[in-house]
Parts: sequence; C-alpha cells; structure tokens
Amino acid sequence: MSERVQKALARAGLGSRRALEEAITAGRVSVNGSIAILGQKVGPSDQVSMDGQVIATEKLFEESRLVLVYHKPEGEVSTRNDPEGRPTIFDRLPKLPSGRWIAVGRLDINTSGLILLTTDGELANRLMHPSSGVDREYLVRVHGDVQEAHLERLKEGVILDDGSARFTDIVVHPEDDPERSNRWFYVALMEGRNREVRRLWESQGLQVNRLKRVRYGCIFLPSFLKQGHFVELGQKEVDDLAKLVDLPSVHVPRMSPQERKDVKRRLSKKSQTHQTAKSASRKPAPGKAASERGTTRKSPERRPGGSDWTPRPARSSKPPSGRGR
Repeated sequence: MSERVQKALARAGLGSRRALEEAITAGRVSVNGSIAILGQKVGPSDQVSMDGQVIATEKLFEESRLVLVYHKPEGEVSTRNDPEGRPTIFDRLPKLPSGRWIAVGRLDINTSGLILLTTDGELANRLMHPSSGVDREYLVRVHGDVQEAHLERLKEGVILDDGSARFTDIVVHPEDDPERSNRWFYVALMEGRNREVRRLWESQGLQVNRLKRVRYGCIFLPSFLKQGHFVELGQKEVDDLAKLVDLPSVHVPRMSPQERKDVKRRLSKKSQTHQTAKSASRKPAPGKAASERGTTRKSPERRPGGSDWTPRPARSSKPPSGRGR
C-alpha cells in the first residue's frame, strides 16, 4: 500500500491538499530523513515528518473521516488565528488527539450559518473546488427596490471584479412581503468566492444587510442547532457528502462519553466570552430552505438518543420583522 505523500498527510488532517502541496514545495515535509517532493509515494514502512514532527503511521493510512456541522454566529472569523484577536470558529471545536479540523470554505465575519469542518483534507478540497459542482444555499435579506429584471440578470450572470458570476437559483421566501424595503430570498451558487453573494446583489444597486448559509451540498443547517454549537455527522451523512465528490466511504468514529463532557464544558465556557451584543440582540433567521426547483425544503433533525438524522418539515417561521419596513 503506497500513495502520494500529500494525500497521506491530508488524511491525517494536517491541512487541505493545496496547503500541503505548498508545504512540500517549501521543504517542510521529509520522508525517511530526506526532503519530500510533490507526488512522492509513501507507505506504512516510511517515516514521514512535517516541520520536524514525525506523523504517526496509523494517522497517515488509517481510513477514518470526521465531519462537523457548525452554526457560525456573526462576529466570529473563519480563520484559525486572527491577528486582531477576534473569536474564531475553531475556538469552540472539540480537540483532536492528532491532526486538525479543516474548514470547508469560509464565511465572513458578518455572515452566519452553516460551516462544515472535517479531518479529511481530500474531502475538504474536493467540496470547495468549483469543478466538483457542489452548490451552497443562503438565506439573504436585501435592501432596495428588487425588480424581476434584477433577478433575471443575477441568474443569467454578471461581470464582477474577479470574473463572471451568477446565482443558479433565486427563490422568494414564502413569508416575504414585497411592500417592504427589505426583501427575503433563498439563493444558490456553485462557488465560494470572497463576498460573492453580497457582490452579486451590489452589482444591481442593492444591499445585503443579513446573510446566512443554510445548506452546503446535501447537508442542511439543522433547525435545532444553536449559534456557536456544532453537531457530528453520522456515517450516512458523511457518505452522502463523499459521494458528491466521488470519494469512497470510510469509517466515521464517534466521540466517547468523556469527550462529549469535555466538549460541553468548553462550549459553556466559550459561550460566555464569545457572545457579542449583535448576536445577542438578533433573532434567528428563518431556518426553512427552498430547493433549486422551488419546492419546499426539509431540514434534518437528530433523532433523540441516536446518531442518525431524520428529515422533517422545518418550522414555518416568518422573516424577522421590525427592521427596515
């Protein structure tokens, strides 16, 4: 059994494939005491080191995969470390015995909602890459006079600073009031470029003043999941994600009871320091998602006492009122 060194390191959760390729090119990875090169094959008998630290063989070749759904609140950044000292999504995550959590894409500080995190760098890389065609869905509140012509242009495609972009679908929220100055929509797109949703609406002279990601591929933001909290995906959900990007099924381990207690303790402690006035004063946006075909979405919910998810109709909630009428 042998495979490329960057793939083995990605399995160990040491970074995305792109980041690990850069680390190898920079000479930070060695195999059996010699500097590794891109594409070099390694096996269980080889000793692989990164930044001088030997990586356990079982982590390089063990077939396991963890995925979390995290409900990011506004005010947190998606980077691992922030030079300004702002809270990050990684502060709340469970500790791993080895490797690290890899975020599947990012959300800016003013955007809330679903972020997937995994220990599998190859899975993260494929889910993020535009060639995989994995769509993302957002609930967005738009300020301005939204016309049908705007929506048609946004679906046909417009030119932004970094190239053409478009929404693959736009659905008016069922409880939206077209007479208000703030309108609610569900939008879907295939990429995750910086501030792409906001820039698309701004190209039409409209302003986004609330943005929440509610779906990534086949995974929805559960209606029961509070901001600042996460939930583990079970074997079926992780396998469904892997199928989207043509990866095989691998074992999904579960946290032990003691690990769950430690996580609960950490979440309780972190919540005291991470709550901001903005997130505390805002009501949660409606959790009901609309499909790209315009039909009613279903939101996943964890079955009590188990690790499986079972779909049920999301709560029919109106968009938050009292602002910008």
